[in-house]
Amino acid sequence: MVRISRLFMVLALLAALTSIAVTGYDKPAVDKAVFDRALYSNLDNFGEAISILRDEYVEPVDSKNLIHGAMKGMLSSLDEYSHFLEKNEYEELESDAVGEFGGLGIEVSTKDGTLTVVTPLDGSPAEKAGIRPGDKVVKIDNKTTEGMAITEAVDRMRGDPGTVVTLTIWRDKHDKVFDIPLRRATIKMMSIKKAELLEGDVGYIKLVEFQSNTPHDLDEALRKLEKEGMKSIILDLRNNPGGLLETASDVAERFLPKDKVVVSIKSRLPEDSGIFKSSGSFTLKDYPMAVLVNGGSASASEVVAGAIQDNKRGKVIGARTFGKASVQTVAQLKDGSAIRFTSAYYYTPSGKLIKKDGIVPDIIIESDGMDAPDAKKDRQSGKKDEQLEAALKYLGALKSHAKQK
Repeated sequence: MVRISRLFMVLALLAALTSIAVTGYDKPAVDKAVFDRALYSNLDNFGEAISILRDEYVEPVDSKNLIHGAMKGMLSSLDEYSHFLEKNEYEELESDAVGEFGGLGIEVSTKDGTLTVVTPLDGSPAEKAGIRPGDKVVKIDNKTTEGMAITEAVDRMRGDPGTVVTLTIWRDKHDKVFDIPLRRATIKMMSIKKAELLEGDVGYIKLVEFQSNTPHDLDEALRKLEKEGMKSIILDLRNNPGGLLETASDVAERFLPKDKVVVSIKSRLPEDSGIFKSSGSFTLKDYPMAVLVNGGSASASEVVAGAIQDNKRGKVIGARTFGKASVQTVAQLKDGSAIRFTSAYYYTPSGKLIKKDGIVPDIIIESDGMDAPDAKKDRQSGKKDEQLEAALKYLGALKSHAKQK
């Protein structure tokens, strides 16, 4: 009786999987016959485990919870960026596109199996409390993050503005663990924080997020600086966690001549692979250029920095970037839940895999610069930002060399 029931459950699960594959994901599988043979073999074990739990677990179990739990394990076994999303988590992911939510203003990822801060957003509770890129979040409200999915961690950190959450942080540089209580606030996303002139004619643009409106905002910032007499430019991508790939390409091509490779995407499926090239549609002058990066520069930031560096358009200055440039695809399932998985990797124009090592700057300056400083005020007050100073020195040397010629 148990065997018949188990067989029925296996067939039902297989039918469900087949239905999902046909309706939600219709791309041809690689080595489909081999995969299907292994699938049939292992589904019997899966169905047997479910039937045992249904009949013998100490408390009644819910079939949906079992299947969703299995899918969470399945996705997390692939890599640290692939996850199963419950319906509410998927809806929250969609709502993030609005650019406003209640939380701490902290971008996190999994690195070496540990929940790690990519960057705190400028002006957020996390930044004001001193959270830094590279910090390890070991507990959230005294609950360990070991084995915790990123989606759950984000859900625990978000909440109504004014409420408090405590993060337990481990910081490598200090080799200690400490608690930081944080009061949630309304987090509003923006793309450009600063656009100003430094030392008379050096344009400084602090780009903090790659959103759909970023190219428009960047164009306005560049026009403003040109009217003010800009002769060279610093693009500050420190603590920028990334965003949209199309936006990264649009930003990079503002500074590149026609037909220069911005980034290439490599997937198992040829139709999902491709090369992004600059269109040459922009008339921005060939200003001497420096790009600032650090350990909080990730994803789209790494795409732009790699494009500028490999095309020899300018110098990348600062510390090695985070190393998180991969394409994430989200596919919604029939019950409103979704799977988020890595579908491709980004490569720089010279063919370097960004995910492996990040972007290594041309001029390495390890000293923090992690605060994403207010460049003008900090320089006026005498506060030292060695990465910014190195960029100004580099551009100043180019200017002197041009005068000598």
